[in-house]
Amino acid sequence: MTVVIDRTNPPPRHPEKAHRPDSAILRKPDWIRVRAPVSKEYAATKAIVREHNLHTVCEEAACPNIGECWSQRHATMMIMGDTCTRACAFCNVKTGLPGALDPQEPENVGRAVARLGLKHVVITSVDRDDLADGGAEHFAAVIRAIRANSPGTTIEILTPDFLRKDGAIEVVMAARPDVFNHNLETVPRLYLSIRPGARYFASLRLLQQAKELAPDGFTKSGLMVGLGESREEIMQVMDDLRAAGVDFLTIGQYLQPTKKHAALQRFWTPDEFKALEATARAKGFAMVSASPLTRSSYHADSDFAALQAARLTRS
Repeated sequence: MTVVIDRTNPPPRHPEKAHRPDSAILRKPDWIRVRAPVSKEYAATKAIVREHNLHTVCEEAACPNIGECWSQRHATMMIMGDTCTRACAFCNVKTGLPGALDPQEPENVGRAVARLGLKHVVITSVDRDDLADGGAEHFAAVIRAIRANSPGTTIEILTPDFLRKDGAIEVVMAARPDVFNHNLETVPRLYLSIRPGARYFASLRLLQQAKELAPDGFTKSGLMVGLGESREEIMQVMDDLRAAGVDFLTIGQYLQPTKKHAALQRFWTPDEFKALEATARAKGFAMVSASPLTRSSYHADSDFAALQAARLTRS
């Protein structure tokens, strides 16, 4: 029997969202628009990523800042494959059953970081609910490989929530990342519709545990706005994060990837972002990045330097 594979009609990227009603995609205001990537440095970064068989959240999540970041050789590595076991309503990463972990990936990431000459690197991943430890040991192996290949590079990790994976956060923090990041993404009221596979207070507790396990390290979390949250709800999340000891908060505009994703309710203005930043700083965060195009790893290298400086100033 001959099996014909039709490459002209690949399987949908988000089959779990196919049944959802369409939502109109709002026209972006002027302050959201970015230029298409065309620089030689962008092409060089892309070549290094491909050469080492790596995935990046920059591509998989359709980040609007990819042109700027890759032109500066700042690529956020996404480990453990390109397929997530969750189906968050806001996310553009592919959903499905992931393949086996690549045992060569930690070393490939370490070599790529050295080739790119990064002073600071951000490592994130898909959710891997299929793994007994949620991928915690793989994260630790990647951290160790980066330290072996590029000992001068500081390491920031953006992890899943490791929900119901006992001992996972301990394994990750034993590898001593310089920054532990886990995004709350939205306010508690919206979790059921926006982040149905996660639990707000479990994510909050994860951030608290990371600080308890490494009191001298930095912790970080991020929020999206534009999903229907209120300013008062955002302020409550800020208070929750400060109670958990989080040092650094990022706030950015949600951009709807397709008409099947969660509907964008509105665009927050640059002035509103400035007000959110002022409020967050007043609540005690050592570092705040709040703007329409802010993402978890946007300007992560310079923000890390500013975070270190802020700690020295306070001490």
